[in-house]
Amino acid sequence: MAPRQTPCKPETRAQAVSFSGHETFVFRYGWLKKALDGVIQDSHLFTSDRAMVVLGVGKNMVRSIRHWGLATRILAEEPRTRGLELKPTEIGHFLFGPSGHDPYLEDVNSLWLLHWNLATNEQRATSWCWAFNLLASGEFTRESLGSTIISELTRRNAKVPSQNSLRRDVDCLVRTYVASGGQKVVVEDSLDCPLVELDLIEDEGSGVFRFRRGPQSSLADAIFVCALVDFWQRTGPDRESLAFSDVAYGFGSPGATFKLDENSLVERLERLEQVTSGVLLYTETAGLKQVYRRGGLNASDVLERYYASSSLAVLAGV
Repeated sequence: MAPRQTPCKPETRAQAVSFSGHETFVFRYGWLKKALDGVIQDSHLFTSDRAMVVLGVGKNMVRSIRHWGLATRILAEEPRTRGLELKPTEIGHFLFGPSGHDPYLEDVNSLWLLHWNLATNEQRATSWCWAFNLLASGEFTRESLGSTIISELTRRNAKVPSQNSLRRDVDCLVRTYVASGGQKVVVEDSLDCPLVELDLIEDEGSGVFRFRRGPQSSLADAIFVCALVDFWQRTGPDRESLAFSDVAYGFGSPGATFKLDENSLVERLERLEQVTSGVLLYTETAGLKQVYRRGGLNASDVLERYYASSSLAVLAGV
């Protein structure tokens, strides 16, 4: 059996990071659907002069839509094409494809899925990933987050971006989760990012922001399970168990990424056996808190069952 890995800290080896690509735009309602539809029709769309016409936006927004499609893992680069050719991913097809389960992002759990994909995508959304995983305090400012990012880059012996580039990236991150003007209700034609609806970051005023840690009542157990399985696969696919501390505080973990408090996380883990039909099990024995698995679990099947029983499916008569 492979030695136990502890994913509580990011790896120190050289790794691709990115602090640009969004062109300072947050993604908006309809952008990801447009991106996926366009790539289905033409895998070279984003290198084509037709992109502005097909997507109905300017050149900078074309680049931004491409970035967000990749950052949320709705799209992926075709191997050996140097990024010139894109393809829809499995989750992209699942949500936004011709038979997509939520093409208009009407279910808040689709937003939780996108947040998970974005905030665990260290390569393409580095600031997003590090904000949710490296900040020691629940409160931060744009300046303190920037300092944390620079410290981590220095620790990794990686190149530090220019002050202006980093400032724009951090500002875009904040606007991904904090509504303009303090407005909390998001409407489809809003210029705010759909992820504002998750209310994960609150504006405390005077340039101070705070992560809203808690039970995240709108997060379905099925989405939590999919995130847990993804985390398990990324950090130790051969491991038969995960420590509670890894699930709660590990780098890229469900606890850190969803900002779940300990009591709420325990409650979700205690429901694992029922939600997964016994495949996953949480136990507390002699002070040792562990999640065990008794076999393989297909996250796609979990998502299928959730969306088949969701209010959207009921309204559609599925």
